[in-house]
Amino acid sequence: MTQQINIPSLKLHDGHQIPALGFGTYTLKGKAGVDVMLRALNNGYRLLDSAFNYENEGAVGEAFRQSGLERKDVFISSKLPGRRHPYKQAIETIEESLYRMQLDYLDLYLIHWPNPKQGLYVEAWQALIEAQKQGLIKSIGVSNFLPEHIDTLQRETGVLPVINQVELHPYFNQAAQRQYDQSKQILTMAWSPLGRGSEVIKNDVLQQIAQELNYSVQQVILRWQHQLGVIPIPKASSDKNQLANQEIFNFSLSDEQMQRINQLTRADGRLANQNPAVYEEF
Repeated sequence: MTQQINIPSLKLHDGHQIPALGFGTYTLKGKAGVDVMLRALNNGYRLLDSAFNYENEGAVGEAFRQSGLERKDVFISSKLPGRRHPYKQAIETIEESLYRMQLDYLDLYLIHWPNPKQGLYVEAWQALIEAQKQGLIKSIGVSNFLPEHIDTLQRETGVLPVINQVELHPYFNQAAQRQYDQSKQILTMAWSPLGRGSEVIKNDVLQQIAQELNYSVQQVILRWQHQLGVIPIPKASSDKNQLANQEIFNFSLSDEQMQRINQLTRADGRLANQNPAVYEEF
């Protein structure tokens, strides 16, 4: 069996720490979902990424309880859905997330999408700021926010997110967004870090680099993200893959290999055309 590795931590601009590699829980529900997440925790993961819309917050809380780990040692995050942006509803939703998980606080809570046509994301952000003051959330962040949306939050509230979780994989490396996030001391997190099992994995350049390093394409992609300063949150069901994903801290990519991967990015690289400037999710 592969050796379990201690995942390093990164510092958020509010002073809290976050694991440099997380575990995605999208589609993991019910008892089967609990079992997968419990194995992830047993295999050394300490960050579980959830969302109200994943309908699995109860399973996340249950996996944590069954793990026997101390609350302070596990980083648990969730996200506010688009339909719950109005201030009062946002506060209730955060409380509901905690009731479902049976936790006293969340380590991180994100606004899932800005939904700019609705124009309520500042109100939602004010609710997250209030929930943080109340101690319901340790750190507050956003997901799928463009620079213009984050600028608006800063202008209206003076409070910047600590995290921006965005679609990021070799076909869409988010160079401009990452640069912007970094300029504001916001850490970028990657959803669908492996491109949702798309043809990314079969890419010749990635296969070539994987061969050069004697690691898998998946490991090369996750390592590339880590070296970009990004936190990937892959989902993996088998013990083998859960452990393999953690081996990214055992090797590194050369500048030249990094460059070759960065050259794979495409202007239209989004997997499902979900451009936050126009896309809305409720």
